[in-house]
Amino acid sequence: KVTYARNITDVDDKINARAATEYPNLPLNEAIRRVTEGTNNQFQADIKALANLEPSSQPRATEHLDDMRNIIEKLIERGVAYVADEHVLFSPSAMNALGGARYGALSHRPFDEMLAGARVDVASYKRDEMDFVLWKPSRNGEPGWPSPAGIETLGRPGWHIECSAMSMAKLLAPFGGGLKCDDPYKNQFDIHGGGIDLVFPHHENELAQSCCAFGTERMANIWMHNGFLQVEGQKMSKSLGNFITIRDVLNDGLPQLGVWDDKDARDRWVGLAARLSMLQTHYREPINWTAQRLAESAEELHRWYGLLRDADFAAPSALSVVEEVADALSDDLNTWSAITALRKAFKAKDVAALGEGMALLGLLDPYFVTAQDVPVFAKADVDTAAIDAMIAERLNFIAGKNWAEADRIRDELLAQGVQLKDGKHPDTGERITTWEVVS
Repeated sequence: KVTYARNITDVDDKINARAATEYPNLPLNEAIRRVTEGTNNQFQADIKALANLEPSSQPRATEHLDDMRNIIEKLIERGVAYVADEHVLFSPSAMNALGGARYGALSHRPFDEMLAGARVDVASYKRDEMDFVLWKPSRNGEPGWPSPAGIETLGRPGWHIECSAMSMAKLLAPFGGGLKCDDPYKNQFDIHGGGIDLVFPHHENELAQSCCAFGTERMANIWMHNGFLQVEGQKMSKSLGNFITIRDVLNDGLPQLGVWDDKDARDRWVGLAARLSMLQTHYREPINWTAQRLAESAEELHRWYGLLRDADFAAPSALSVVEEVADALSDDLNTWSAITALRKAFKAKDVAALGEGMALLGLLDPYFVTAQDVPVFAKADVDTAAIDAMIAERLNFIAGKNWAEADRIRDELLAQGVQLKDGKHPDTGERITTWEVVS
């Protein structure tokens, strides 16, 4: 059984700033509540549309303030944290002096080099350039809670401590681990995930806190860091004007689908296409998001589901495709190899293997296998003359290298259940396009 925790941050400097900007006339605490609730609701809906698994728990930072304070007290007791000017700070130098887990091991950074590269203008309350905040005082109007270590003013947690506290509460304590446990194996969990940009300093600091608090050499057995998202070959950023959200993809990603009466079903279909598109890149590599790739993924899903809808889904599998998919996922989540196995099943028309493999990758939605009124699978009213005219128009666009318009016609026909196949005349070598009804 897998216990999967996905934390939700609801106390953070950026959240405070956004809340003050978006709701200037509300008390800050109420403004923060509205921002976090609205963002979380949208996140949950978007993640559901991508067919992601539900986590076992979704702890919120503000629900685990006692755990944070208890960890901080333990770190002070062990001599790796100290109080200064109403702050509590963690000392990587003190951690390394203990001789256990080494600060910098996760990010493969020599400590001496990190010290040399630290900023010159160090906060006056820090003993050392590399020390980082575990707890800080709340300024006027900011959210605040009773502070640890005898500090009388209200304060709030630093960036890193909340993750150590929530992982303790959800991944250690239920299995006998925690601050009162002396068994190091009960005080570490299996897999920790996050973006590649969080390796340093966030995950390095999180690991340091946890190892020192729980007396372990490691926090997690495996760290998995996903690559950045690019859009049409460029880094996604608001300054470049190419910032795209999951909601944008669900609403606008496949315009050829048109409007469906069942908006939830449409979102799920686009979400599956987006999922397949992203799974074709290894999680540690940058994902290059393109409209063309999304459309191609939707076309491939259409073919796969078409086979499932037209055949006996309960037929026995003659191939070891399911094992191939499982083996690929066991090899550092090699999703590309897993998808290759699905293509092998589709080519062999092995319905059972295709369906089971799609299920393993989160690409199987039973609704699209059985429902009779799904627009994307509606039978096309074949108008041969109209199709031929559109193909001729597309060939003209191709001749003029207007690829966008050529792709638009191709996608429009596919949405109507007509699939184009480009090739060359065997005698003349002239470009030709044939078509078939696929739904």
